[in-house]
Amino acid sequence: MELKTLWEKTLGEIELQISKPNFLTWFKNSRLIERNPETGAVVVGVHNNFAKEWVQSKYHKNILDILQTFDNTINRVEYIVLTGEALEKKIFEKEKVDKKTHSEQQVGFIEFSADPETNLHPKYTFGTFVVGSSNELAFAASVAVSKEIGKKYNPLFIYGSTGLGKTHLIQAIGNEIIKNYKGRVRVKYVPSERFVNDVVWAIRSKRMEDVKNKYRNVDVLIIDDIQFIGGKERSEEEFFHTFNILYQNNKQIIISSDRAPSAIPTLEDRLRSRFEGGMIVDITYPDYEMKLAIIKNKLQEKNVFLSDEVCNVIASKIQRNVREIEGIINKLQFYREVRGEEVGVKTAEEVILNTVQQTMANINPNHVFRCVAQFFDVAISELTNKSRRKEVVVPRQVTMFLLRDMLGMSYPDIGDKMGKRDHTTAIHSYEKIAREITTNKNLNQKIVLLKEIINKNTSS
Repeated sequence: MELKTLWEKTLGEIELQISKPNFLTWFKNSRLIERNPETGAVVVGVHNNFAKEWVQSKYHKNILDILQTFDNTINRVEYIVLTGEALEKKIFEKEKVDKKTHSEQQVGFIEFSADPETNLHPKYTFGTFVVGSSNELAFAASVAVSKEIGKKYNPLFIYGSTGLGKTHLIQAIGNEIIKNYKGRVRVKYVPSERFVNDVVWAIRSKRMEDVKNKYRNVDVLIIDDIQFIGGKERSEEEFFHTFNILYQNNKQIIISSDRAPSAIPTLEDRLRSRFEGGMIVDITYPDYEMKLAIIKNKLQEKNVFLSDEVCNVIASKIQRNVREIEGIINKLQFYREVRGEEVGVKTAEEVILNTVQQTMANINPNHVFRCVAQFFDVAISELTNKSRRKEVVVPRQVTMFLLRDMLGMSYPDIGDKMGKRDHTTAIHSYEKIAREITTNKNLNQKIVLLKEIINKNTSS
């Protein structure tokens, strides 16, 4: 089936599933750009960056399911913005694919925008990474590793909450090493989920040697989001042996996670001890000045103009992460393109407010109770009953803090939810936790992790 016909049929099905305004907003002028029969991947082009983000996050599963009903060889969809350059660029570089061995083509999937040999994205460099007090130690360690691989800080373990720049930094190390060593060093970057998928594929195909060759015959192995490997026995086993072989041969290992090794409960002790034997550095939330610098940097990258007043609003209102900042910029750019006018402070505040409300819309007190109970390994009933067990006091106070901080509940409502307690108890708990997280780094890290868990739990 021709690409144009395939996409027209797909759009016909999508139009039946969503509202007319949404269909016109997100799919108008979209096109199916290319199909690669070797990998089963297709590329969909949309009209701007915001549409790309929205379609990819909201409609990806629908698109893939519909495409597969018309062509069952399709197994992946990638999205690009329709520009003259994008249309002329050959998305699938067949010559590079042909040079790869059969096993390399089978094990894992190479991202379109990444280098097919290393999986590194060229846009992630030290030069485009904004350094501040929240990440300067992690940055310094990364630069040191890029200059002396396998000799200094091995393994290097970088952790921090979602969207703070961990992936940017660890890929920047890889790109810097390639530049410094001029191709003499073999670098491989892989998200841990892909590592797990490769192990599963190898087990099913009885080709474990392919996975071993892929990950052990490198000089620098970069693993992103290692927390996802926890609890997956065969993957942990394979990574443990891969780690040992690389380490014993003075090969550099770089790892990222959303939490410190000691805070990953599903991770095997022997792996945890290996990680703790290297250099562990964290990335925390950026301060106002750093957020402003990040905003200016992103605007320059995207060639977008926003007034200083709007930039100040974004920096002061967005508290969580860099990825959220980029999302706001994309939305404001979209508003500017649609309305054909400069974005003012009022519009920026409305977009930020709507974004925050959408993030919190699916969260309710039950989600908070469930996640806190699981995190601290206590029964949900103990959070609300009159038990005075020492192990329950902190989880109970944290629950009241999160109900206030994340959901904005009134103190009387919190007291009612917490087993008909007086509202003064809720006030005391909120203020106690709010005060302690400014001085207790361990408690602050737990609160950050819990917020991430709650958000992921309700969005999945």
